[in-house]
Order: sequence, then structure tokens, then C-alpha cells
Amino acid sequence: MSRTATADDRPTRRRGPRGETVAAYLFAGPTLALLGLFVFLPLGGAFWISLQETDGFGDGVLVGLDNYLRLFGDGTFWRATLNTLLFTAVVTPLSMLGGLGLAVLLNSALPARGVFRSVLILPMAISGVATALMGVLIFDQNSGILDKSITALGLPGIDWQTSGPAAFGSIVLMTLWWRVGFNMLIYLAGLQGVAPELYEAARLDGANGFQRLRHVTIPALRPQSFFLLVLNVIYSFQVFDIVFVMTGGGPQNATTVLVTYAYDTGFVIRDQGYAAAIGVVLLLATLAFTALQWRRNRLREATE
Repeated sequence: MSRTATADDRPTRRRGPRGETVAAYLFAGPTLALLGLFVFLPLGGAFWISLQETDGFGDGVLVGLDNYLRLFGDGTFWRATLNTLLFTAVVTPLSMLGGLGLAVLLNSALPARGVFRSVLILPMAISGVATALMGVLIFDQNSGILDKSITALGLPGIDWQTSGPAAFGSIVLMTLWWRVGFNMLIYLAGLQGVAPELYEAARLDGANGFQRLRHVTIPALRPQSFFLLVLNVIYSFQVFDIVFVMTGGGPQNATTVLVTYAYDTGFVIRDQGYAAAIGVVLLLATLAFTALQWRRNRLREATE
């Protein structure tokens, strides 16, 4: 005697790998479309412009790799590259160390931690241009707040705009004020995820505060350090607004970085093909550094 098949008797249909792949592409489709429209398409356009000699008006003349070959003999380009590397080498470790120190301090039993945390995070809400304008008010060598305070103490003033090292230092100081709070926030989030039992075990083993920081805190924050290292280096490679507003790349190219040089070349001199070539080189350098750090981090995780 036959009976009608029920829902429990029917074979269960399972979604195969192909169905899961289609579903993944459907979910990722809008994001991929936006990336293609606003990231990959402009990058392709920039690379195409870098192969031309053009002022941005009318049709350009295809010159192949001539713009890239010009870079080798361009002294200003190498000066901007050196300044960018120096800026990165100074700002990245100082901002990360400052953020780590403040995070450790705020993670301890510090009175009014919430107030200090809000004050340190406040620069994150300020744009780079506004930060640079504040830097102009502070470091102006004629009417700046800092220079007036120095001369009021009977000390000689500092030529923040006419001395290359002083101008470079002013940019570094304002960048650190702007970036340390973000690094502190990331490190503080990581610290709050470290198990207290690790510190207790280290304390029972006789480790002092510095040893606990070195052997417990820093290894536990390795993912955050990797993230911040890549992010800070990328930012330092692409620094523009603070330099452009505070010094404009002067004096005598002492603070010119790659992005400000590309801007001046493309929109002041109107050699946009050459400016695009500078941008492409900067992009390739950033991608190479990120890939190198990613591979290094993966190899370290594999050996542990």
C-alpha cells in the first residue's frame, strides 16, 4: 500500500560549492562594483595618463615610458622621495610608541581615565587641513604662539618657515599630535582583550613592570602593531594636507614630499602625465611595502 510522501521523507537539498560561490558573489557584488568604479577605474586612468604628455586639456600625446625615465634624472623627485622616507621613518615609530605608552597608561588604574581618553582622541575628529591651520597659528615664526612663548622666556626665536630642519620638525610635531590618539585607541582596544591571568602569572614568576611589558603586552599586541604599522606607513607615504598648508613644501624643497610634488607638477606646472607617473610610482611602493609586511607577518605566524 503506497502512501503520500511527506516533507520528512523528501531528500534534503544541500547547497553545493557552486551555489555558495554564487551567493558570495551576489553579496560582494555591490562592493566590487563600487571598488571598480571609484578605485580600479581611476587607477587605470591614472596609469594611462602617465604614459602621455598632457596638460589636462585636449588630447595627450602618447610617450610610453618617457615620464618614468624622467624620474631617474629629476633631482626634485629624489629630494621628495628622501623627505617622504625620512618623514615615514620618524613619524611611524614615534606615533606607535606614543600610542602604546598612552594605551598602557590609560589601561591602568589612572584617575579620570575617561577624560584623558577623550582629550587624546579629540584630534581624530579634526580634519588634516584644520590641524595644519592650527599648526600655522602655533609655529608661525613672526606671530606664532610657540615663538612668542619662547621669546617671552628670553630665548632666541626659531625660524620655523625659513629653516629647513625647523620646518620639517614642525610638520612632524603636528602629525604626531594628530596621529597618536588613533594609535592609542587601537592599542587600548587590544590591551582590554589580554587575559589578566597572563600578567598575574608573569608577576608570580618575578617579572617586573618592564619585563611584563616586553614579554606579555607587546607579544599580545602583535596583530594591532602589524595593522598600525601598515596604516601609518601608508599615511606617511601619502601625507599632503599638513605639508601643503603649513609649509607648501618649502623652504627650498626641504619639506617637499611625493604627493605635494605630484600636486605641484600636475596642477601648477600642468605636466599631468609626469605627475601621474609620480603617483603610480608611489602606489607601487606602497603596495610593495604592504605585501612585504604581510608576507613577513604570515611567515612569523607560521613559525610560532
